[in-house]
Amino acid sequence: MSVLTRDEAQTRARLIEVHHYTLDLDLTRGDEIFGSTTTIRFSARQPDVDTFAELMPAALHRIVLDGQELPLDNADEVIADGRLPLTGLAEGEHELRVETDMRYSRTGEGMHRFTDPADGETYLYTMCCMSDANDVFVGFDQPDLKAVFEVHVTAPPEWTVLGNGIATRVGEPHEGRWQLAPTPPISTYLLALAAGPYHSVRTEHAGLPFGLHVRRSLAPYLEADADELFDITRRCFDRYHEIFDEPYPFDSYDQAFVPEFNSGAMENPGLVTFRDEFIYRSAVTDAERQTRAMVIAHEMAHMWFGDLVTMEWWDDIWLNESFAEYMGYQTLTETTRYTDTWADFGVRRKNWGYDADQRPSTHPVAPTPEQVPDTAAARLNFDGISYAKGASALRQLVAWLGEKNFLDGINNHFARHRFGNATLADFIDSLAEASGRDVHAWADRWLRTDGVDTLTPAITTSGGQWTAEIHHKGSGTADSGISRPHRIAIGLYDHEPAAPHKLVLRDRVEAELTDGSPLTLPFTGPRPDLLLLNDSDLTYAKIRLDPGSWKTALRSLSGLPDALSRAVVWNAARDMVRDGELPPGAYLDAARAHLPHETDIAIVQGVLAFARTQIADRYLPAHKRAAALATISATCRDLLRRTEDGSGPGLRLAAVRTLVDSATSAAELSDWLGRDTVPGGPDLDPELRWQVLRRLAVLGAVTPADIDAELARDSSATGQEGAARCRAALPDAEAKRAAWAALFEADGPELSNYLITATALGFWQPEQHALLAEYVHGYFPAAVDLAVRRGPAIADSVARWGFPTTVDETTLRLGEECLSADAPSVPPTLRRRFADELDDLRRALHVQRAQEEAAATEGGA
Repeated sequence: MSVLTRDEAQTRARLIEVHHYTLDLDLTRGDEIFGSTTTIRFSARQPDVDTFAELMPAALHRIVLDGQELPLDNADEVIADGRLPLTGLAEGEHELRVETDMRYSRTGEGMHRFTDPADGETYLYTMCCMSDANDVFVGFDQPDLKAVFEVHVTAPPEWTVLGNGIATRVGEPHEGRWQLAPTPPISTYLLALAAGPYHSVRTEHAGLPFGLHVRRSLAPYLEADADELFDITRRCFDRYHEIFDEPYPFDSYDQAFVPEFNSGAMENPGLVTFRDEFIYRSAVTDAERQTRAMVIAHEMAHMWFGDLVTMEWWDDIWLNESFAEYMGYQTLTETTRYTDTWADFGVRRKNWGYDADQRPSTHPVAPTPEQVPDTAAARLNFDGISYAKGASALRQLVAWLGEKNFLDGINNHFARHRFGNATLADFIDSLAEASGRDVHAWADRWLRTDGVDTLTPAITTSGGQWTAEIHHKGSGTADSGISRPHRIAIGLYDHEPAAPHKLVLRDRVEAELTDGSPLTLPFTGPRPDLLLLNDSDLTYAKIRLDPGSWKTALRSLSGLPDALSRAVVWNAARDMVRDGELPPGAYLDAARAHLPHETDIAIVQGVLAFARTQIADRYLPAHKRAAALATISATCRDLLRRTEDGSGPGLRLAAVRTLVDSATSAAELSDWLGRDTVPGGPDLDPELRWQVLRRLAVLGAVTPADIDAELARDSSATGQEGAARCRAALPDAEAKRAAWAALFEADGPELSNYLITATALGFWQPEQHALLAEYVHGYFPAAVDLAVRRGPAIADSVARWGFPTTVDETTLRLGEECLSADAPSVPPTLRRRFADELDDLRRALHVQRAQEEAAATEGGA
């Protein structure tokens, strides 16, 4: 991977201007390489320019500059360095033509190649973001050197080719030649291609061709969901045309669901690529369909913010992602049946931002350019801060500016910078001009600072009056505790006399906290049973409840009338557990009491996930884990009893999934697998069967032969991943050795990114710590070697999904030694991921110690 520094990019942008790329890609050269010929028209802005283009070829065949063929004497050096030097360029126009062979990828980067085990068909797609375009073509790979792209492709004749512009077959059918319509000026990281025997469903809307594409083995599942997918797409498209003055800027809108995709999706103009797990083979909850719809809305928003107007450098990646994240949720709420999307954001997505913002690796939503010195550093900022915290900040900005002023500013921004590049300062200027407010000062406190503020109420009563004093504590590393302004709603709730478990809204009061000073609000009448700060969840802050309100919440949380209010309370409880202020067992008790009455599926899934994966596996000491799993299982059984009449299939599915993962005995799961159904439903579809089999593998209740038999039943790519996970999960020394070798040994076959993830997820199991103890010591050096050998995508997978599940000081010490100054160099992606995982481990140890100290205090008393 070639790393470009910001200084190099700025210098190159001053020296050259890029006009046009012509790409000719030959996809018929076998399983390992493809032909890539690039012709670039560009101009030098001054005499005697020295610059370079990026490329990572398997072989370099020919270089022609301004009609003059250049010698290939230093080809090996160019290939190793990833840079083609261009020296002594005269002022004016130039043409560079480079003929290469490029390697296919198995990691989801560059030109990824996948062969479907279900039918043997092969599929390709590109992922050029953020600096992998040089694995596909030669280019000046930085976001502010936009150019027109014209692409020609040679492919097997039975294949379909898709790209940024409308694809047309040319020549004789047997030649497999395709030509893609030239694009408007776009950045190199947005170049996109997909090729293979894709199954397509097409329609037209607003005069533009729309298409959905998936590999053939998933065709029936795409056909089943095509109407829903097109309906969401049309609604989002029409809404964006209502609020944006600039029309959709490209000639078509294709959505390709591709295999082994690392991200959720990628906003390539005219050809959005999604992970093909969004084409559901098995039953899913409505919250999961809502997530898919949000991703569709998110990626379409990028057509304007990201593609039409693009950041100058990667320090402003948040401008792309925060805007699209905000618009995705807001647009779904306004235009589709998914009207509680912000509750889903609050209970599941926003926590991604909160967690990231409390680690040592936190950074401002809008880091300074100096904090993003190169593309390796920029890659690390595709995180919960750039997405979830940034979207939360924009939601708070809209609450402060008003939606009309916000959209007026956005439209000014599009008009000024269409098909160009812009910075944070440009964006803020447009908003300030439209609103007449000091948006720059707001941005300094919200976007240039890190950490999470905490809002805490204190209530005092006197006679017939009561007072709420809101304490506002700033938090962060770089900002030294500077507090942000917050515009919030405060919900005042009382128990309903006829139904004491229900709460009714007495009043919702707006308040503005402008600095770190306490805000005092006087009220007349009795104090409410529950005072809820940040009701409606309009700001980004940790919320605490006063003792009386917390007592009410424990009794009546599920009785709050609005899902978003309940999400705020659940988030407060989650934060209190993570901060050592609420015993994990108390959170489980609240879940046990209230989830059986919860109607919002996103809340149910979010609370169950935290209870199962964090409380049971990390925050409770090992000797309490069995009791925690029993409590979680009992909660799920209550949900199943409540939905026996078929009234909540999504709730039922969520309960079954968690019940499977919480099982400590194999008998019931084996019975389900034999029956191929859960009594009362649901039936065991392929995903549920693999989940049951994986848990049985963890418990030692299946054999390798059982796994092979299931794979024969489901030989799909998902089946291959399920089998890899089950084999790695077996509590058997030989199975662990085989999984370890598949993950880390260099002399074996290279697993794809998805098979690496599946094997890593199966390998570490809390039930098997004694068996796995020897591997903890070898994990950190093995992961470093793998990351160096296979690059950032694999590094991220093996650290995110393959980090040891042991919560102990030994794992912490070994990880810290790996990252110490005396240790061998750790690649940036792996270093960042290790640092985050180790901080989460420290937090888990802190929570466990707090419980031990509390127990000792109680025992002493």
